[in-house]
Amino acid sequence: MDLALLRTFVTVHRAGSFTRAAALLGLSQPAVTSQIRTLERQLGRPLFLRQARGVTPTTIGDELAHKAAPHLDALVEIAESGLDDESSLRTLHLAGPPEFTAERALPALTELTGDDGQGFALRASFGTAEETLEGLASGHHDLAISTARPRGALLTATPLCDEEHVLVAAPRWVERIGAEALRLKGAPALEDLPVVEVHESLPFVARYWASVFDSRPAASGTVIVPDLRAVLACAIAGAGLAVLPRYLCATALDHGTLLALHDPAVPPLRTYFLVVRTGTLAMPHIARAHEWLQRAATAWC
Repeated sequence: MDLALLRTFVTVHRAGSFTRAAALLGLSQPAVTSQIRTLERQLGRPLFLRQARGVTPTTIGDELAHKAAPHLDALVEIAESGLDDESSLRTLHLAGPPEFTAERALPALTELTGDDGQGFALRASFGTAEETLEGLASGHHDLAISTARPRGALLTATPLCDEEHVLVAAPRWVERIGAEALRLKGAPALEDLPVVEVHESLPFVARYWASVFDSRPAASGTVIVPDLRAVLACAIAGAGLAVLPRYLCATALDHGTLLALHDPAVPPLRTYFLVVRTGTLAMPHIARAHEWLQRAATAWC
């Protein structure tokens, strides 16, 4: 059986689409369709059911993928290991949310870009979870950090760490409301405060209110900036309350330039995932970055 046909089959099986598989393989969609039809003729069985959106594997298709994929991944690992010498520097394309990637992931991964014979060049891009996962699925990225766990067989996600969210404001707002009023009244005491957020929908504040106060925030955004680092700077400057990841505002809390407005028994958490295209951990530079970030994350949680 032709290994090229099996490779195309496994890619379609993971991608769930001829179009997406063609993009990943660098082939035209008719070429992918032709290869799958050739394999189906050789086996005498249909491997996929064609649907309006993508394809669904048949029982035979699932069985073949289960048997063939590990061996194809092992062959990729052998081929990639053969290319991994001192004269070849692989490039890792990383994507993720701007703040976490800049503050956490990139500083950790730059340790792997040195000239030690096992390093790699690093290219990073920022985006939303949807943009990042779509780019990974399309082959534009090698490794993604996402706050959403992807569905389907094309992408494989590994939990990386949990991020605690903190409700904060500059000291003058605590003085204005009063610490005792905050403790006794909770959310109602905060309703008149201006809000600093990343979007008009108040995603961080709304999630905090729902989790901690079991309600919706009454206020609307006063300052909207599409980066949590800018939210942090505006909150320190006194623009209003904000909900921020603890790792991002820990220094400001330690220095007293921000104060926590609430201390819930169970703080809201958001989970980050490391995501790769299934099978690509056979590539040494992706596997090394994946393992390195997991190790680094033990100190982040």
